[in-house]
Amino acid sequence: MILSEVQDLATVVGTTAVPAEADIVVIGAGFGGMYAHHRFRQLGMSVFGFEQGTDVGGTWYWNRYPGARCDVESVDYCYTFSRELLDEWQWTERFARQDEILRYANFVAEKFDLKRDIKFQSKITAARYDEGRNRWTVETDKGESISCKYLVTTVGCLSVPKDPDFKGLEDFKGQWIQTGAWPKENVNWDGKNVAVIGTGSSAIQSIPEIAKTAKQLTVFQRTANYSVPAYNGPLPEERRKEVFEDYPAYLDKLKRSRSGQIFELSTDRTAADFTEAERNDRMEHAWKLGRWNLQSCFRDTTLNQNANDIAANFVHAKIRETVNDPNVAEKLIPKGYPFGTKRLCLDTDYFATFNRDTVELVDIKTEPIERITATGIQTSAGEYPVDLIVFAIGFDAVTGPIVNLGIEGRGGVSLSEAWADGPISYLGLAIPGFPNLFTVNGPSSPSVLANMILTLEQHVDWIADCINAMNQQGINIIETDESAAADWAEHTRTVANQTLFPKANSWYMGANVPGKPSMFLAYIGGFDNYIARCDHIAANGYAGFSLSKSKVGAEA
Repeated sequence: MILSEVQDLATVVGTTAVPAEADIVVIGAGFGGMYAHHRFRQLGMSVFGFEQGTDVGGTWYWNRYPGARCDVESVDYCYTFSRELLDEWQWTERFARQDEILRYANFVAEKFDLKRDIKFQSKITAARYDEGRNRWTVETDKGESISCKYLVTTVGCLSVPKDPDFKGLEDFKGQWIQTGAWPKENVNWDGKNVAVIGTGSSAIQSIPEIAKTAKQLTVFQRTANYSVPAYNGPLPEERRKEVFEDYPAYLDKLKRSRSGQIFELSTDRTAADFTEAERNDRMEHAWKLGRWNLQSCFRDTTLNQNANDIAANFVHAKIRETVNDPNVAEKLIPKGYPFGTKRLCLDTDYFATFNRDTVELVDIKTEPIERITATGIQTSAGEYPVDLIVFAIGFDAVTGPIVNLGIEGRGGVSLSEAWADGPISYLGLAIPGFPNLFTVNGPSSPSVLANMILTLEQHVDWIADCINAMNQQGINIIETDESAAADWAEHTRTVANQTLFPKANSWYMGANVPGKPSMFLAYIGGFDNYIARCDHIAANGYAGFSLSKSKVGAEA
């Protein structure tokens, strides 16, 4: 069915016509959703999409807090499907800022005319599978409704910010905002008393920027985080040449890497293979190179506690060297979990920022926040006057964005019910009991542990190839087998348990959301191994999936 054929059935809301039907509905217009529109159109099928924001960009639309930038090098964090696009767009920095990434997203959307079939400012409130019709019905908060054969979620892994639940917040007379939902209008903190609650990635990026002009910045820290210098700057010409002179070969190397990135100091040697002097030289070199080289300069950094302690102690020493006040330095030193097992952050002058006279660090483990008052933040030791509160308290990661869509599968079973004990997903692509539903970068896929644009391109390509194969065979129902999904979940858990990652109470484990089942949410076995597994499954007739033909709705 061609989309233009059903425009007369459309309900018009705003400037975009929502058709009554489409072959494929895509939820989300970040980089995954944008590529899904481009790729699915190539199948000759009708595609329609919904996006809660007012424009494309996904995480880079919402996360516009000061200092926001990507922690993957810009030459790697970009679409690979079009050589023409690669030639036309030139990144200005090694690690692109949010505004440049958002310009890139719009450049791609305009070049490939991706916005025409997306309804913006529409939040999905329900998506129900009708087994009798073999159709999904998708509903929005605007009263819109559309029926589709295939439903594809591209909602991102970090798109549902945790709402602040501090006592007394309703009494606060100043302004409060969240890093994950930063307002479009300018936020002015010049000459003001500012509080930042949280010390994760968004806080580590924004704190140095806010500190430059705030009258007083108070950082409320629950858990100290590991961070390494980005050493950002203009993209070196030699790096550009390395990537683009033989791009197919470079892309092949990326896809054969464990994280969709290539680090200068990656090695097959363990920490024990080096002398103490060699280890120190290697770590010093890694620190000066920036990025996550420190995490990859020994093969067993996240596998062996002794090797991990070597890297952790090196970072601890760097913090002590950087921060003038020994008491503040000790508060900033991460303790109680292995190095790199919470998401390692990249920063620009984060630790040095605490040398400013106008910056104060409060450890809320020893000085807990009791409540928000009308004029500030009350802790067990006293009240801190505040004009602006910035909540950088994280996300309901990986599963939250999908569960919040109100999806119901066979028999009206909701996704929240199906995942009550933790997410069960085959490859992070499909869920038992939810036919014709595909999840891009879903739980138990590499997703947040890899270069996200590479992973989402791989997912969308796999889904498109699968749908194309089904069309050629006259098949219109695909559903993963419970046993295949259970086996993949066990494999994902086994691989994670071979590392040190489960030792940290991180959002990787769902630990930041009260009541969320504790399990490692991503596949840590390597992007290269994951691609090989997906390719093998497709080559073997989509092993682990049940494919069939419905008598009703086949013509749709």
